[in-house]
Amino acid sequence: MALLATGCSGDEILRFGWPVGVTEQASKMRWLWTWSAVAALAVGVIVWGLIFWASIFHRKKKNQDPTELPRQFQYNVPLELFCVITPLIMVCVLFFFTATTENDVLAKKPDPDVTVNVTAFQWNWEFDYPSEPKDATGQMIRTVGSSTEVPLLVLPVGKTIQYDLRSTDVIHSFWVPEFHFKRDVFPYPEKNNQDSSFQNTIDRTGSFVGRCAELCGTYHSMMNFEVRALPDNLYQQYIQTRTQVNPATGAPYTASEALAKMNCGELCTPHAVTTQPFNTDRTAR
Repeated sequence: MALLATGCSGDEILRFGWPVGVTEQASKMRWLWTWSAVAALAVGVIVWGLIFWASIFHRKKKNQDPTELPRQFQYNVPLELFCVITPLIMVCVLFFFTATTENDVLAKKPDPDVTVNVTAFQWNWEFDYPSEPKDATGQMIRTVGSSTEVPLLVLPVGKTIQYDLRSTDVIHSFWVPEFHFKRDVFPYPEKNNQDSSFQNTIDRTGSFVGRCAELCGTYHSMMNFEVRALPDNLYQQYIQTRTQVNPATGAPYTASEALAKMNCGELCTPHAVTTQPFNTDRTAR
């Protein structure tokens, strides 16, 4: 193990297998995991050391009287208090930091920088931008997945983003693995008093595959989407382009058309190659 660890960076070792996240909230969860693992290893070393110490120095001697009992420790009140109070303190400390991290991850600012309406349906996604300017037809900027286009959710880096989730049919689940966060998407969340929104702040550019993580029918496994995280200046350029009409089609630019028009290199080139359009016609075989 030590030899294998020499090929890893210090950051990789301290991650203890925790996957790389792309949001500030994911970073907080990562540090909770790291320090929990460090504490567990420290306790493990102490326990293992005591086990080996007792096994080596308190084993039965060759010339020892077979009827002689080892030293007894029952009714040792200080030792019993230590064995009860110490684990209790450890659990309380772990609970405190877990609850604090959970509150930080679930916290929502009253005025997020960007709001996205996420609508799930069998078997695709729709993304609307109610906080952004309307397009040339007076409608919200909207991206709808179809049999010919993967739904593309373009977001800015370094901004607080709120996701308002709802379903038009069955229960789905909004999951981007790199966010380290997943939330089920229900129909009529207001009527059911369900918390259907969350916020995060993406801290790096890139392209990430999102998935439905709740079995929702025939094409559940194909219900993917793509998140594209852009610097704020490119995101503003993207929104501005989405409000304009594409002369070639006579309609507002779609997400992929807007990125192609921006011509901003790798950030505007598809990265999440595991997503693909698919035909949801059950009779098409």
